[in-house]
Amino acid sequence: MMRDPVSTIGNLIDKQSTAYLGSVDGEGFPNVKAMLAPRVREGIKTFYLTTNTSSRRVAQFRENPRACLYFCDRRFFRGVMLKGSVEVLEDSAAKALIWREGDTMYYPEGVNDPDYCVLRFTASAGRYYSNFKSEDFAIG
Repeated sequence: MMRDPVSTIGNLIDKQSTAYLGSVDGEGFPNVKAMLAPRVREGIKTFYLTTNTSSRRVAQFRENPRACLYFCDRRFFRGVMLKGSVEVLEDSAAKALIWREGDTMYYPEGVNDPDYCVLRFTASAGRYYSNFKSEDFAIG
C-alpha cells in the first residue's frame, strides 16, 4: 500500500513527457490520445492540458465529460490511471495559465487564438500499478 499517494503518484507524473487522455465517443466507445504532459497540476486531482478547440477530443468532452488520464513510467513498468471528468475552458485566464513561449507553433494567433483551449481534468479516483500489483485509491 502506498504511504503517500500524492507524493508517489505526483513524482511519477512529473517525470513523464506524455500523458494519455481517454474520452468517450458518440457510440460509447473509449478513445485514447497521447498528449503532451499537463502544463499545470494541482496535487493529483486537477490537471491542465492544452489542445485545439477544433479537435475531435474537445467535441467528445463537450458531449460527455467522462475521462481518464494515464501516465506510465516505462523504465520501471509502473503507471497510474486517474478517472474523472474534463471541462473545456476558453477563458483568457485559463489560456494564460498554461501558455508557454513557443506555443505559437501550434496556435499562430497567440494566447487568444480561437483554436486554442484548455482541458481541465479533475480526478475522482485512481489505480496505481507497481511491482506487479495494482491498488485503487480515492482522491479527496
